[in-house]
Amino acid sequence: MKREELEALRAKVSCEAVLEQAGYEIDLKESTRRAVKYRRGGNIVIVTHDGRGWFDPLSDEKGDVFGLAMFLEGIPFPSAAGAVASIVGYQLSRPEWRSSRSSVPLEDIADRWRSRRKPSPGSGAWRYLCWGRWIPTAIAQQAIQEGVLREGPFGSLWAAHVDGQGRVVGWEERGPDWRGFASGGSKVLFRFGPGDASRLCVTEAAIDAMSLAALEGPREQTLYLSTGGGWSPATDAALAELAARPGLTLVAATDANSQGEVYAERLRALAEASGCDWQRLCPPAEDWNEVLKAREKEKRERNMEKKVGPAACAPAASREAPPGMRRPLTRPDTDAATREGS
Repeated sequence: MKREELEALRAKVSCEAVLEQAGYEIDLKESTRRAVKYRRGGNIVIVTHDGRGWFDPLSDEKGDVFGLAMFLEGIPFPSAAGAVASIVGYQLSRPEWRSSRSSVPLEDIADRWRSRRKPSPGSGAWRYLCWGRWIPTAIAQQAIQEGVLREGPFGSLWAAHVDGQGRVVGWEERGPDWRGFASGGSKVLFRFGPGDASRLCVTEAAIDAMSLAALEGPREQTLYLSTGGGWSPATDAALAELAARPGLTLVAATDANSQGEVYAERLRALAEASGCDWQRLCPPAEDWNEVLKAREKEKRERNMEKKVGPAACAPAASREAPPGMRRPLTRPDTDAATREGS
């Protein structure tokens, strides 16, 4: 097959089409406009570049549509080219998720961020963060004071990603019915806590970073970070810059799944290269927000039990029959016993 024919095939067939043909299903909850996640059992493939590229987050495999066919089927390039050619014209089960390729000036990103108001008690973002995700109000207020949270549209929350100079370059977008990242923005790091901290806890989402802070309690020397569910070159560079500080401890607080373990290994390698200490802090549930919600639910249930306990069980003296009255005869398995022979 000539180069021109291969280029035409590459333009006509999306990586998503190859994945659907191979039995993969889209994970809308974990997808964004720029990174569409597909799953098949325990296997994960992330589609990028408007369907023209892909990578396996559990390994170093990545490439174009032909490389994907080779990866999935374990076949050589000529067979992969034939497999791709056989699905020209294939229609996805959903409309292709496309995003703009045009770069957005950093000034425009900053202006969009500044135009949004900060969350306040009772606002849409506040309700989502504190009521929907159970983040304690003290943690929410601290994040607001640090300037890393904004009100998004339709009751959603924006959590800032900043570069090494403290400039907002993008933000995680989370809401009851929405999950994404700032259009035209860049994933670097969400940062919550003191910038000169000697302990860095790296999570995969801003919600998890704040959840872990709530679970651990106030720590003056801990900076909680989020990669935003990805691992961009800018994220890698920012973490390497932070890890170069003397006396630093790098904590891999990523999710308790295969992808989280891959990220933890990357952090371990980064710590070894930088000469800093490394720890693995694995949540006992899928992620730190699930752990926080379980803890808060248990606390609320205990408080409810304390409130209803005395009323649910009357004092023993109140159950005694008044003087002059005979208590009804009872059997263990019945109500008041029926008198026999009377």
